[in-house]
Amino acid sequence: MSGTLKVRGLTIGGGIPGIIVPIVDKTRKEIIDKAETLRPMQIDMVEWRADFFDDIFDTQKVLHAAQDLRHTLGELPLLFTIRTKKEGGNKEIDTDTYTKLNTALAQSGNIDLIDVECFLGNEIVKKNIEAIHKAGVFVVGSNHDFHATPPKDEIVSRLRKMQEMGADIPKIAVMPGDMNDVLNLLAATYEMSQKYADRPIITMSMSGKGTISRLSGEHFGSSMTFGSIGQGSAPGQIPARQLAEVLGILHNAL
Repeated sequence: MSGTLKVRGLTIGGGIPGIIVPIVDKTRKEIIDKAETLRPMQIDMVEWRADFFDDIFDTQKVLHAAQDLRHTLGELPLLFTIRTKKEGGNKEIDTDTYTKLNTALAQSGNIDLIDVECFLGNEIVKKNIEAIHKAGVFVVGSNHDFHATPPKDEIVSRLRKMQEMGADIPKIAVMPGDMNDVLNLLAATYEMSQKYADRPIITMSMSGKGTISRLSGEHFGSSMTFGSIGQGSAPGQIPARQLAEVLGILHNAL
């Protein structure tokens, strides 16, 4: 059975899945303005998708924006993510820059979790995870397939690899071609959470077809789900307010 993880005042894993809302704005002012609107909302975590930030390649500007975000969000946990182009990101970024930025943000003291794509190459991934953990920050190990849904056993295999590499929260997002793909994702989630995971996991099937996977995490073993307030960061994200209502209904039914 998968375990739990405590981040600030949030316990991840067990019970109602936590709601993560992404910030995908381009300028520092837009990012902080969005954070101001999110702070009083019924959400559990904010993800800063820094690959949308106009000044992503200026480390000092990224650090300053992160500092402002931390101040604005108060005790809301903050996840820092640079999504590479290969996995659906907004900008091309080389692995050296990716590693330097992740390390600098981990060391800043303003970030609670950092997303590390776990199939960039084992040495690169190891270097990122070790540096982030050394700074006392948690790692969300991730993998995204915007083209297809791998077979169930392959999904489980990828999640297990993320866990073995040291990700504190393994995460996978896949694109369904039909509802059988959604069922495969849900079956893989359940198998991973029941047989192999010793920590929280996050899974989702994207697009409208996969909506049920964003709602049923408590049933199948996914600990968090992504909702939108304004612009989302991936296909199929549901408005956070509606998401919270449905998660509550399903929890009470259990």
